Amino acid sequence: MSRSGLSAFDSTLQTTHTWLNEVSERMGWLDKHRAYHALRAVLHALRDRLPVDQVAALGAQLPLLIRGLYYEGWHPAGKPLKERRRDEFAAHIAATYGKELDAAPDHIARAVLAIVARHVSAGAVETIKQALPAEIRTLWPAESPGREEATTAGV
Repeated sequence: MSRSGLSAFDSTLQTTHTWLNEVSERMGWLDKHRAYHALRAVLHALRDRLPVDQVAALGAQLPLLIRGLYYEGWHPAGKPLKERRRDEFAAHIAATYGKELDAAPDHIARAVLAIVARHVSAGAVETIKQALPAEIRTLWPAESPGREEATTAGV
């Protein structure tokens, strides 16, 4: 029997812990709370710079709990943001992360985007990267192995 009585909840909780553990490992952190803030900050910075159809396509591939985190507080009007520079992307991460920021926003972005690239289909990652300004694209890993079985319309 599952812990919650709903296998979908148990599965997404386990997957979310996997993502948070991977963020912690890449950043050299022991605290999942920090990993949560990093994941949230980068996903929001990414989401706000993507066209609405790409936001939805990426959201469809995220685990249930992470998808909720991704969409939290999102207002699609006026999106994507017209910011084109990497330092603007980093500033958004720093502002979203908050006062506890203790690592370079670029480093946090690279760690989280590597995890997204690992768990989302390679085709989706390439489509998302192409929707981003060239400077921000450099934060993604050079190789995006992605999840082979993922297929999402429009991505």
